Amino acid sequence: MPYEAILTEVRERVGLIRLNRPQQLNALNAQLMEEVATALEEFDRDENVGCIVITGDERAFAAGADIKEMAGASAVDMLTGDSISRWDRIKKIKKPIVAAVSGWCLGGGCEVAMACDIIVASESAQFGQPEINLGVMPGAGGTQRLTRAIGKSKAMEMVLTGRTLSAREAEQAGLVSRVAPVEVYLDEALKLAGEIASRAPIAIRLAKEAVNKAYEMPLTDGLDYERRLFYFLFATEDQKEGMQAFVDKRPAEWKGR
Repeated sequence: MPYEAILTEVRERVGLIRLNRPQQLNALNAQLMEEVATALEEFDRDENVGCIVITGDERAFAAGADIKEMAGASAVDMLTGDSISRWDRIKKIKKPIVAAVSGWCLGGGCEVAMACDIIVASESAQFGQPEINLGVMPGAGGTQRLTRAIGKSKAMEMVLTGRTLSAREAEQAGLVSRVAPVEVYLDEALKLAGEIASRAPIAIRLAKEAVNKAYEMPLTDGLDYERRLFYFLFATEDQKEGMQAFVDKRPAEWKGR
């Protein structure tokens, strides 16, 4: 379908989504978030796509929510509109999502990045949850995902003061997987996504699911969940192919079944 606030393309087995409101530093309005969620769901259904990358531009991944759009809203407007439910749609995507972040990644933008599975940052990236400066607080996962990613003390400081983390600080804290020069950060993210997309599709899907469950389950329950998924994979053709290819010392040919 045609989009207005984003650009999409497929590069080999990687679906690419670009936030495309450069004059607003990719501020997240309702239209943009609806288009992002829809594009993610379309790529998730596409058998030719194995991994998805979301990016902005060099100046900004997304500088936050579109404040003009919500400044006059009432509590009832926010409740009935429930715009934050679009973040829930990101969480439901089964294929891995890589966020390629450069420049500002603030507020809702940081929450979108954290809703992805891996973050690749450029050296210019700045991560933050500055909602407190507007008289509100993060509402799309910022207090929850940030705390799980970097720990209570750092997250509390960021949420209560609006302080930002540089790319290197975010990497050291565990929020970011890797940092690359601005000129190549997107290439790095696409390369990583391509590597993921080259693996067995069902195993990738279940491995993502298991890692995400680690945030939601006690260790004993998580270990049991992981074990069941591991055993289940022995019912797939890809498991037989992958292990036989290893024995034969040849590349595996994945079927996704």
